[in-house]
Amino acid sequence: MARVRASDIEELKSRVDIVEIIGSYVQLKPSTAGSFKGLCPFHQEKSPSFNVRSNPAFYHCFGCGQGGDVYKFLQEIESLSFSDAVERLAEKAGYQLSYEDGSAEVSQRSRLLAANQAAAEFYQSKLASEEASSARELLLQRGFDAESAKKFGVGYAPKGWKNLIEHLTKKGFTLEELVTSGLAMNSDKGGYDRFRGRLLWPIRDANSQILGFGARKLYSDDEGPKYLNTPETPVYHKSQVLYGLDLARKAIAKKRQIVVVEGYTDVMACHLAGVETAVATCGTAFGEEHIKVINRLLGSATEEPAQVIFTFDPDAAGEKAALRVYGDTAKFNALTFVAVGPDGLDPSDLRQQRGDQAIQNILENKKPLFEFVIRHRIAKFNLQDLDSRVAAARAAAPVVAEISDPALRLGYIRQLAEWVTLGVSEVNEIVSSASKNTKAQAVEGLRTSEALRPAANSTGNRQERQILEVMVQIPNAFSATQLRKISAAGMSDANYQRVVDAVSQVVGQELPGDFHNNLLNTIPSELAPLVRELALAQLPVGEKSDLEKYTQGIVRGAIIQALSREKEDLLGALRRLDPTTQSDAITAVQRQLVELEAERRQLM
Repeated sequence: MARVRASDIEELKSRVDIVEIIGSYVQLKPSTAGSFKGLCPFHQEKSPSFNVRSNPAFYHCFGCGQGGDVYKFLQEIESLSFSDAVERLAEKAGYQLSYEDGSAEVSQRSRLLAANQAAAEFYQSKLASEEASSARELLLQRGFDAESAKKFGVGYAPKGWKNLIEHLTKKGFTLEELVTSGLAMNSDKGGYDRFRGRLLWPIRDANSQILGFGARKLYSDDEGPKYLNTPETPVYHKSQVLYGLDLARKAIAKKRQIVVVEGYTDVMACHLAGVETAVATCGTAFGEEHIKVINRLLGSATEEPAQVIFTFDPDAAGEKAALRVYGDTAKFNALTFVAVGPDGLDPSDLRQQRGDQAIQNILENKKPLFEFVIRHRIAKFNLQDLDSRVAAARAAAPVVAEISDPALRLGYIRQLAEWVTLGVSEVNEIVSSASKNTKAQAVEGLRTSEALRPAANSTGNRQERQILEVMVQIPNAFSATQLRKISAAGMSDANYQRVVDAVSQVVGQELPGDFHNNLLNTIPSELAPLVRELALAQLPVGEKSDLEKYTQGIVRGAIIQALSREKEDLLGALRRLDPTTQSDAITAVQRQLVELEAERRQLM
């Protein structure tokens, strides 16, 4: 593929607002002047340490050290190559890229997304065909009319072997692109459509780009599974995708609530019933990557905690799914609940049989996930004798022991005692015993995490930190001569000294392009987190005039510090000189000391 022109890469980055771009993935809130903060999308955390600034245009997490510019963010968050990240940003900004050979080539990712979009339009058009009567009938049976199908982009894949291939190849897509996107399968006869004779739902990301499809079987002669999804592709990673997120994202951020259901029609039913925060996994179990997506959407904890509500089926499979989620409860930045429909009805059937209000009712009657799991464990015992009641308490004790909130844990101890008909003190003792085992495992885990934790960046003294913050954020505040003087005088911290040397080098060479990019390209990679911290640090000023005064004061202080250190070096040299044999050298050093002192006094 042809390379995007370097000038376009810089121009595009200068045109976009990094806060706006990252804000479409992470819930950001104003922190200090010009700075925004949110939960880091690259590691699990409860309190926000992820910072974003428009000027300089960087992001940095003070928790895990991840950071960079807007291209680096898109590369990390969407698993893209650099060229794909440029293409992706251009799509978002509506910017026309130019290429070094003058061509108009686009990335593979853009081609696959375009193929998916064209396929979705094809499938939607076929839903109105005579052949699709079975698909429309199924939708109507579940309570979804034509308007509902249109809202969710539901379509129909015709029965033929090459309907989609023929349609898309006429539009300029190659068979190889269709196979890579999961829309077609290779064969000796030139390939065939993956989805045939099925009802389809397009699966979109939070930005409404179609990544893949979920397809339901309609005909008895279809020997495939009931649901067939797009396989893993360069743009579709099912462990990171939630169906319905494109429609639910704004409501989730506003209400700080997310409802996780089990199927495409369940999402449709919830949204049509007014529960606009509903999403579903796509052919895979709910996992850790989904939790990361949810935490980014919900943001950090506030006075009113966010809620994640699961609507598991009340059968063995649903209980097993709930137990899996319970194991990851601590990873949520929210309270977790379970809502179970009456008579084992899922949201789609519940709405169809009992109306919209029935879905609202089950959510209002949700149970905390802890309670759901505890009840599940004690339900295995008959509780008719003392032995079975104690055994039930022991089975549920590890769940209670893992509750970190002391007041909540005490409440569940009392509740468990009531459920198994034992004294509170007896249940407390059982839970304490389970807690000791849990703590022993936690201590071992802590030792492991401490051993693996990277050493923190050396911070130096506060004055040097302030000097570097201004030097990295406002490099033109220092002249090249001043930078050389500061570099020559040295910093007490080795890493700070390396940053000063790099800034002096970049400014001295007057390199073209963005200063911060040039700086990051000059320094060793291990110093990049420190530079980003300095670039994102909030300077203690408000108005522009205050910034000018603060900057002037920092520059003056930096030069005074450099002169003081130069003076100390000269005094040391003076002490080492022999008066009997080096009188001329002593005179020269004394003259320099007088000049330095005069310059220092003038600055002070």
